[in-house]
Amino acid sequence: MAATSFQRKTRAKVLQIPGSKPSLYNNQLLVSSGVPSLDSIIGGGLAVGSVFLIEEDNFGNYGRLLLKYFCAEAVMTGHSLLLSSADQCPDQITQELPAPIIDDPGSVMTTPEEDGSEKMSIAWRYQHLPKFQSNPSTIKFGHYYDLTKVMDPDLVSSCNRTCIGQVDLEKCDSNNVMNPRYRYLLKTIKEKIDSGGFSTAQAQEKRNILRIGIHSLGSPQWGESGGFCDNHEDFDYSLPRFLLALRSILRTAFSVCMITIPTHLFQSAAFVSRLERLCDTVVHLESFAGSDKEKNPAYKEYHGLFHIHKLPRLNTLTSHMPDTMDFAFKLRRKKFTIEKLHLPPELSDTASRPQEDAIPNLRPGVLSCGTTGSKNKLDF
Repeated sequence: MAATSFQRKTRAKVLQIPGSKPSLYNNQLLVSSGVPSLDSIIGGGLAVGSVFLIEEDNFGNYGRLLLKYFCAEAVMTGHSLLLSSADQCPDQITQELPAPIIDDPGSVMTTPEEDGSEKMSIAWRYQHLPKFQSNPSTIKFGHYYDLTKVMDPDLVSSCNRTCIGQVDLEKCDSNNVMNPRYRYLLKTIKEKIDSGGFSTAQAQEKRNILRIGIHSLGSPQWGESGGFCDNHEDFDYSLPRFLLALRSILRTAFSVCMITIPTHLFQSAAFVSRLERLCDTVVHLESFAGSDKEKNPAYKEYHGLFHIHKLPRLNTLTSHMPDTMDFAFKLRRKKFTIEKLHLPPELSDTASRPQEDAIPNLRPGVLSCGTTGSKNKLDF
């Protein structure tokens, strides 16, 4: 009997890495950003091998806070961390990471036998079935944090982290192709990926993920002048070239990068648009501090608006789209959350109403061929 070429189709093996999970949309490996509400908005989490860009608010407070959540998640999941900043000491950022909430309702569940109460009676047909744990603690995805407490220094020191500050960036050599600070950071990231075994070309028995956090990239401390050279006549493409090279490196590595950029310092809108096209996910934080919206009763429950400029398109022609694009964020005493923007149904007389039509509603007149008292365009 002749053999056939029929082969039974088998399901592809899912790579199991602590702190990660496959996407339900495109089977892309995802990691948590540290903010559960942010993960749900962008499609479940940050895709491995992608660049997440945060356009900072005017004071940069909330962008730095999201970066701390990102670094805290690296400590809790055992991922490696590479943190760089020219504005603030990276070690200072790691010392201010929020403390995790270990006993949150989603992680610890007590049974009636444990708390001393009576055993719950269930149907006899289900008594002998094996117990199933849907979310094992070894591969838990996402954690909750308390902003009023700081993470234990011993726990932070257990993380394999690399910090690159202003002193390290000054060691770079000048180059006409790219800003020397960007080139030094790019070289360090490439060496970290190769030496740590995060490249997809290297065979590893146990995989891990490298989290890269870059704080306030493109600020004057990085030597950036908003896309212009010193003479303000020629354009400086150092920052777009850095993002393009970084994106190409991450595509072949088990790594994910979160970058905060103060785009409000750039005068050219075309330059900001170029930076957004070179990243996979782009969000913008608009803080109410120092603006007219801070005193607007319509936004009294929020601290700023959360704008989505770009969502990732990985292994698919379309991207995940949330139910709405109107989001706002609030900073409570212990946590930072992103919610759908809900305006009150009726505002007071003193509240501004920019959404209302400035033209008053006119009473429609009677359609006729004769002249009437009302001004109707159909009258003649």
